[in-house]
Amino acid sequence: MLFSQLEFWYFFAAVFALYLVLPFRAQNAMLLVASYIFYGSWDWRFLGLIAISTIIDYLLALRIDREIDPALRRRYLIVSMFMNLGLLGVFKYLNFFIGSFAALSESMGIPASLPVLGIVLPVGISFYTFQTMSYTIDVYRRELKPAANFWDFALFVAFFPQLVAGPIERARNLLPEIMQPRTVTWDNLSRGAVLCLIGLIKKIVIADAIAPMVDAVYGLDDPSGGAVLVATWLFAIQIYCDFSGYTDIARGVAKMLGFGLMRNFAQPYFATNPQEFWRRWHISLSTWLRDYLYIWLGGNRHGTTRTKVNLMTTMVLGGLWHGAAWNFVLWGIYQGGLLVTHRQFFGRAKADVTRGIRGAVKRVILIALFFQVVSYGWLLFRANSFAQIVDFTARLTTIRLSDFADLPMPDLPFPALVGLLLLLTWDSMTEITGRVRFYADWPAPARGLLWAVLIYALAFGATTASGAFIYFQF
Repeated sequence: MLFSQLEFWYFFAAVFALYLVLPFRAQNAMLLVASYIFYGSWDWRFLGLIAISTIIDYLLALRIDREIDPALRRRYLIVSMFMNLGLLGVFKYLNFFIGSFAALSESMGIPASLPVLGIVLPVGISFYTFQTMSYTIDVYRRELKPAANFWDFALFVAFFPQLVAGPIERARNLLPEIMQPRTVTWDNLSRGAVLCLIGLIKKIVIADAIAPMVDAVYGLDDPSGGAVLVATWLFAIQIYCDFSGYTDIARGVAKMLGFGLMRNFAQPYFATNPQEFWRRWHISLSTWLRDYLYIWLGGNRHGTTRTKVNLMTTMVLGGLWHGAAWNFVLWGIYQGGLLVTHRQFFGRAKADVTRGIRGAVKRVILIALFFQVVSYGWLLFRANSFAQIVDFTARLTTIRLSDFADLPMPDLPFPALVGLLLLLTWDSMTEITGRVRFYADWPAPARGLLWAVLIYALAFGATTASGAFIYFQF
């Protein structure tokens, strides 16, 4: 059940209609059932996994909170971590490690005939695993009291808008909203609807239209350097529109129900350096890695060398979180290298205080240059193999103007171009004003016109076939 399919909106209409007439506790029960139906629509067999994670973390958090003995509290936490990471390891990484070990053995001349298990990756397992882990860790740190009501905690884990692709919510933010009555308001409905419209435009109008263009080049054996460059730029746009579009819809659906999910993207391609980029891209993951991995490793508290090691370790594991493949590990190494290099030469990122036209021009140049750096990272992320990474990287050094005359990809549909211009305007207004709802103070006719433009852009540009969201595979 995809956000970009009518099937989901029929489902949500039924959920919303019930939500309006039910009392608070019945609302929560209905949302929990709906969330399990939503997740079960992918594969009912994986309902048992999310139920097991929910039950074990709920019980262990209660024991951790009640226990006084530090050693016992630590043991309960270890059990929770072992269970969560064990399930993630088996379903997501076991075949990867088996295959990597077999390849290494073969390269050393040692025959290896290891079985590849027929394991299907449960959708969203990385997201809800990190969500339940943060809950248990926060209880262990005494930064959070455990949920007294099991069904409230179960809804926190399975809440359908953000279940399969985030944002990775913290219990301290979402649980209080689950545990208290909520009111459906016109303001929440309008704000949620705008988020859903923007998200659908990003996904259906832009990302799904760009995907065939990217696939065409990455499926070639001998593309020109110019084609690789354009396809990589386009993939940078595709993955942003695809993933941030999902988050926008998730936040919009939740907002209409009275929940406030965290913002997961803050115009990441307006960043001028890697530190700023990771404050803007996939914020729920980057802050999770910071709070539960980087700081746990020591953060920046033990000298320059240790700080760099901690940064690199965090980003490599963050890359591996994205998928069980060596290109994701390489992407993590690349991102870690950017952060370490920037910290070495520029220290911690500070706001640019240059004012006026000169400052604006300087920032635009830095944004354009850093976008190239980010885009190359997406080549590592998107590539089909390590050999393709090496080949495409070499081709980027041999770009000629004639490469752009006849690109081996479909043309960008006109509605997608209109959608891109609308998105650029939207993100620019958000960045310039510093307000996500920059339109809130506009006169009513102007806001009505904005609604009309968004609805028309979606209706005009919707593709006939919408693919799954990229981050569902993680």
